[in-house]
Amino acid sequence: MELLTAIMLEPVLGKALWLWLVFISIVIALLVFDLGVLNKNDHEIGVRESLVLSALYIAIAAAFGGWVWWYLGPTPGMQYFTGFALEKALAMDNVFVISLIFGYFAIPRLYQHRVLFWGILGVILLRGIMIGLGAALVTEFDWLLYIFGGFLILTGVKMLFMGDKEQTMGENAMVRFLRRHLRVTDGLHGNAFFVKQPDPKTGKVVRWATPLFLALLMVEFADIVFAVDSVPAIFAITTDPFIVYTSNIFAILGLRALYFALAAMVHRFHYLKYALAVVLVFIGGKIFWNQIYGKLDPAISLSVTFGLLATGVLYSLYKTRGDRGQAA
Repeated sequence: MELLTAIMLEPVLGKALWLWLVFISIVIALLVFDLGVLNKNDHEIGVRESLVLSALYIAIAAAFGGWVWWYLGPTPGMQYFTGFALEKALAMDNVFVISLIFGYFAIPRLYQHRVLFWGILGVILLRGIMIGLGAALVTEFDWLLYIFGGFLILTGVKMLFMGDKEQTMGENAMVRFLRRHLRVTDGLHGNAFFVKQPDPKTGKVVRWATPLFLALLMVEFADIVFAVDSVPAIFAITTDPFIVYTSNIFAILGLRALYFALAAMVHRFHYLKYALAVVLVFIGGKIFWNQIYGKLDPAISLSVTFGLLATGVLYSLYKTRGDRGQAA
């Protein structure tokens, strides 16, 4: 018993092993509940179901954040909620890109949840690697925070002034690469990622990827691209790997549930990107402030981040009122 207690208390990336196991257990339970109960069979997820599921995920994420606040203290708690809100907002662009991916590969709503579910497993692993690597580098070379800060400020300024740019999947280099190097069927084969069909050149039965699998790979690739912004942004809030990873993963888990509602009304959040740009500039500037003058009060970071994002959402909804748009 003493040995087990000692193992559970052993620090892993700055926190006791049991804390990580609690978090991982919650994530596994949510994924099993999602796939094994809520979405055991393929079905179209409507806006209402999407909002209900999202509310459930947000409630669980908030409860976990409340526990972090109670057990680890107010500062880690505020950092968790700041990171959670920031990741949720940054993911809005990801929703738009995922909509483009599904549209380009003609993935019906019936199978979109399957892609998003398996995609989240890759995201959990990839974000873990990126955050673990980032934490190790920042611990060893704290001057990297200045690079993160400068990158965030430049990204925010670019978002403010680059204007709207139409994105097309057909011209994407990754799509062209995958089509050149994989055998891909012309159409979908139900919810299968792979099928066996004869090779037209040899007549031998071989494994083919379907457009559903290409959509999955592109969703994973899109998350890697967006993680380049979101991971430095949350490291600007805290360098604690536990807070960084848990807030990231809870935000992403909830986003998958919320996707079907957001995709139907993403046009209503057109002006949120400007608020996000200001948030990135603020967080990037906070790094320089922290390094030069001392740490900024986490309550200020939380208040400014929430205030800017709420303003962006409310202004977007006001400006686009009466615009019904089209469902994804």
